[in-house]
Amino acid sequence: MSSMNQAVRKFPESNRSAEYQHLTLHQDAKNAIVWCYMHAAPRPCFTPELLEELNRWASHLRCQAPEKKLRYHVTASLTPGVFNLGGDLDVFRKLIFAGDAERLYAYARRCIDVLYANMTGFDSDVTTISLIQGEALGGGFEAALSSEVLIAERHSRFGFPEILFNLFPGMGAFSLLSRRIGTSLAQRLILSGKVYEAEELHAMGVVDVIADDGEGELAVYDYIKRENRARNGFTALRQARDSINPITYEELDKIVRIWVDAALRLEARDLKMMDRLVARQARGSRETEKVA
Repeated sequence: MSSMNQAVRKFPESNRSAEYQHLTLHQDAKNAIVWCYMHAAPRPCFTPELLEELNRWASHLRCQAPEKKLRYHVTASLTPGVFNLGGDLDVFRKLIFAGDAERLYAYARRCIDVLYANMTGFDSDVTTISLIQGEALGGGFEAALSSEVLIAERHSRFGFPEILFNLFPGMGAFSLLSRRIGTSLAQRLILSGKVYEAEELHAMGVVDVIADDGEGELAVYDYIKRENRARNGFTALRQARDSINPITYEELDKIVRIWVDAALRLEARDLKMMDRLVARQARGSRETEKVA
């Protein structure tokens, strides 16, 4: 591993503050980048605590990004081998069992709030980048897709396991995948329940950049260097794409309501399968697809 990559990997561990317990933030002012590393506990998923911090951070960026002259925001993870394992299945299971539609919807709204803020560059001229160095499943895959640019190390894996417990990923997956690869292929990918290798998704057009293992941060800098050569053209093309194929907050909210209704229709056998995935999520397992 190069000395530059080692330096990038060292800085988050010395920049944790009392303000954020599940995020580590670092500003690379020279390159106009903010790095946002997730390290949720006790499970590497979107716990309510992680969602609260991500939404608070997004609110801060909406106010500060223009002032700080930020150009790039990178979302990554400090959990070895895991970007994020998705929605907090333990929370889902309890709320579904209780029939608590209101709290289930509130949780899902917090998810799409985070996703939409990232999708829209925090209401600023910020290019959002997801760096995947491990597993990105369910909502973790949705979070990765919400960035303008998805960079993945070669060993990384992606998937939507929700169909295994008779549900679907309801916080933006279909909208975001459809914009990248079309509705037919997006539907096929979601319904497969399969875990995909990064190179497979790169060939489909889901992953933008493949990096060698351990070289993800360098790939981010290489991408930024390339975009900076023609940043006006890059950003104008994205604006054109958004004009002809927009994803609105209202669309995401409508799909969330469909997801809540579907979740509350799950039966005992579906919740039993979810229990098995909860156990694997708690271990940060690489074996999610084996429960199929």
